[in-house]
Amino acid sequence: MVRPGGRSSRVQEAVHTATHELMAEAGRDALTVPMIATRAGVTPSTIYRRWGDLRELLSDVAVERLRPETEPQDHGSLIADLTAWAEEFLDEMNSPPGRAYIRDALLGDPDGGNAGQCSDYAAQQIVLIMTRAHLRGESIPDTENVLDRVVAPMMYRILFRPDGLNAKYAHRLVNDLFATG
Repeated sequence: MVRPGGRSSRVQEAVHTATHELMAEAGRDALTVPMIATRAGVTPSTIYRRWGDLRELLSDVAVERLRPETEPQDHGSLIADLTAWAEEFLDEMNSPPGRAYIRDALLGDPDGGNAGQCSDYAAQQIVLIMTRAHLRGESIPDTENVLDRVVAPMMYRILFRPDGLNAKYAHRLVNDLFATG
C-alpha cells in the first residue's frame, strides 16, 4: 500500500517535476527514462518498476497535468457557470499543451483507466456547478447528459476535427443542452 506523503509520493513528485523540466528544455521527443531518472535523483529501475516504460510515465504525468487546479467560477446562474466552464475547458484542452497531454494520457494507458480519471475530473467540475445551481433553486440536468452533450463533442472535435473550436462553439453546445432538455 502506498503511503500518502511517503517515499512513493516524493519519488512521484520528483519524477513528474523532472519530466516537466526536461520536456521544457529538450522537448518531449528527446526524453529518455535514464535522463529523467538522473534529473529526479532516482535510478532508472525505479521508474521502470513504477511506470513500466516512458510512455506510461508520460501518460501518468499528463493525467496529473489535466487535473483542474481550481473550482469553476460562480457566475450566478447554471447557464452562465456552465458556459464559462465549457469555454475554459475547451480553451485549455484545445491548446497545444492540452492536446499533447490528452494524447499522452491515452497513449500510455491501453486499459482506459487514465481516460476514466480525466472524465472524472470533468464530471467533478460539472457536479460542483450543478450543486451550486441546485442550491440557488435552479433546475439542473443530469451530469451524464452534460458530459454527453457538452464535453464529449468537444473532446471528439479536439482529437479528430479541431477546426472551428472557439468560445462560440462551447456556447452553442451549452445552449443546445438547455434548448432540448
